[in-house]
Amino acid sequence: MEAEKYTLFTVEDYLEAEQRSEIRHEYLYGTIHAMAGGSRRHNQICLAIASVLQRKIRKGPCQTYMNDVKVLIRTRLGEIFYYPDVMIGCDPTDRHDFYLERPSILFEVTSPSTEQTDRREKLTSYQSLASLEHYVIVSQDTRSAEWFRRAEDGWERILLADPGDALKFDGPGVELTLGEIYEDIDFA
Repeated sequence: MEAEKYTLFTVEDYLEAEQRSEIRHEYLYGTIHAMAGGSRRHNQICLAIASVLQRKIRKGPCQTYMNDVKVLIRTRLGEIFYYPDVMIGCDPTDRHDFYLERPSILFEVTSPSTEQTDRREKLTSYQSLASLEHYVIVSQDTRSAEWFRRAEDGWERILLADPGDALKFDGPGVELTLGEIYEDIDFA
């Protein structure tokens, strides 16, 4: 049996290559993984979340980012870069051009190919960020979301299923309802 050889990439090599790449890649401890494209519904949901939040927080210290800005997670094993679907950053010292290190809110919209990663690997990685207050997993197949919010003794998990159910984010001082997320989405 012959061993397969592969190259581990440095963070610098990854960031440089990513600027030239036509497709996005996530970085996990030196390995690079191409990301699958999203569906039209996935894109519409992401756009709705980002648009509503951007409109509501425009005058505050927070900024909304969508799709092309990465989040950096440092662990004892090394670095990870993910592309959250929507991200809110409120820390004025978090100023890198291509990623945030201290996001406040992260959203992932599930797809069949990423749902398990969003619920396991990313949930654990995101919750390790000291700055993170909220992680929201939004379904693209049903009108529902799972909201993980930081509490004094860990994390709370809240399920949202009714159009009037609201995500309330104290940091940027905004509220986002499930009805706003799915306003123009046709599940027929």
